Amino acid sequence: MDELSAVEFDIVMTGFRVIFGLIFAAHGYAKFFQGGRISGTAGWFDSMGMKPGRFHALLAASTEMGSGIAIALGLFTPLAAAAVIAVMVVAGWTVHRSNGFFIVREGWEYTFVVGLIAAAIAGLGPGRVSLDALLGLDESLVGIPGLLIAVGVGLVAGIAQIAIFYRPPAPSAD
Repeated sequence: MDELSAVEFDIVMTGFRVIFGLIFAAHGYAKFFQGGRISGTAGWFDSMGMKPGRFHALLAASTEMGSGIAIALGLFTPLAAAAVIAVMVVAGWTVHRSNGFFIVREGWEYTFVVGLIAAAIAGLGPGRVSLDALLGLDESLVGIPGLLIAVGVGLVAGIAQIAIFYRPPAPSAD
């Protein structure tokens, strides 16, 4: 099999990056404008122990929208991927961890795969059809440096948020 050409890589990565980024941004949009909106999300966050719930609802919605749009545009790609990873670490730990691995049981499979995709985008780079390329950032922040920034910053940020803010309710004595 022949090596993937730079043009082919750019076509595939641009499509993948844009679709993934917009889907992730849509999660933040939904927290702002659909269902229970920020107040409903805040109540849910409070109930699971992410307090103050309103702060975390605004933080999650803003981070999902901002990082998703940045990935779609290929802008500051390793940092945008780090934000996705941080959100997925928090969601995986606070919501899905106790349900096992598989998403069909509300497990952490989905959050892991989303974080893995973000890490892969950071490691591979956004391609030449990106704002990073336009700004000249694509060559210095791809490969291992981009991957390490995304995974390192994402894990530290997610773990720090859990350590500082997560206070799960005590189990009921039913």
